Amino acid sequence: MTYETVLFETSDAVATITMNRPDEANALNLTMARELAELSILCDEDPGIRAVVIAGTGRFFSAGGDVASFAAAGTGTSALIKEMTMYLHAAISRFSRMNAPLVGAVDGIAAGAGFSIVTACDLVVAAESATFLSAYTAAALSPDGSSSYFLPRQIGMKRSAELMLTNRRLSAREALAWGIVNRVVEVGDALSAAQALAAELAAGATLAFGAVKHLLHESLTSSLESQMETESRLIAEMSATQDGREGITAFVEKRIPEFKGR
Repeated sequence: MTYETVLFETSDAVATITMNRPDEANALNLTMARELAELSILCDEDPGIRAVVIAGTGRFFSAGGDVASFAAAGTGTSALIKEMTMYLHAAISRFSRMNAPLVGAVDGIAAGAGFSIVTACDLVVAAESATFLSAYTAAALSPDGSSSYFLPRQIGMKRSAELMLTNRRLSAREALAWGIVNRVVEVGDALSAAQALAAELAAGATLAFGAVKHLLHESLTSSLESQMETESRLIAEMSATQDGREGITAFVEKRIPEFKGR
C-alpha cells in the first residue's frame, strides 16, 4: 500500500514507519495523522509484525504539528486540530497497547508532536546530532500527542515542567541522562541501530512484551494490590502461551528458546 506522507516497509518481522515530509521538517498534517492511525492498526493486527521502528527522513525526526496548515485554516484551526489529534492520539494509543515494541530512531530534531511521539516509544535510539524540545508554548499552544502523560512518568514533574514551560532544548546526551532515550549512536546510525534493536526484540516473546507494556502503563495509577493481581493474572496467562511453554522448557533443558510470538 502506498501512503502520501509516510514510508512503510517490513523486513522479516520488523516494520519501519518513516515520516516522509522532509521539505516540511516532517511536520504532522491531517494526512500524516490519519496515515499513522491506519498503520497503528495494521501493525497491531498483523501477527507477522513483532517490532516496529518509527523514524523521519532528512534533518528532522519531526518538527511537530504543521503550523502552516493551522494558519491556513483560519477560524477553522480549532476544528482541524481536533480532527488531527483524534487520529494522532488513536495511533499513539494503539502503538502503546500493541504487543510489538515501538522503537524510535531519532536523527535530528524532535519537537512538539515529534517529541511527544518520542516519549510514547517503548525504546529510543538517538544519533549524537539529535535534539529534543517541547516547543508548544513558544507558539502559545499546549502539548498534545501524549507527552503530558508519558514525560512526567519518565523524568518527573519538575523536569517536565521545565521542558514545557521554558522550551529548553536537550541534546542527545542530555536526553539519555534524563531517561528520555535509551541509546546514543553516531550521526546517521540511528535508523540502522534502531532496526537492529527491533530485530532482536522481534525474535523475542512478543506476547510477554505486550504484558510488560500493559503492566508498566498501569503501574503509576494502580494500587500495590491491584498491580500485583494484574501481575498474577498476566504471568499465568503467559505461562499458557506457546512461547511461555517453550521458555520454561528451554530453561529446564538449558538451551536457547525459539519464540514464535504465539
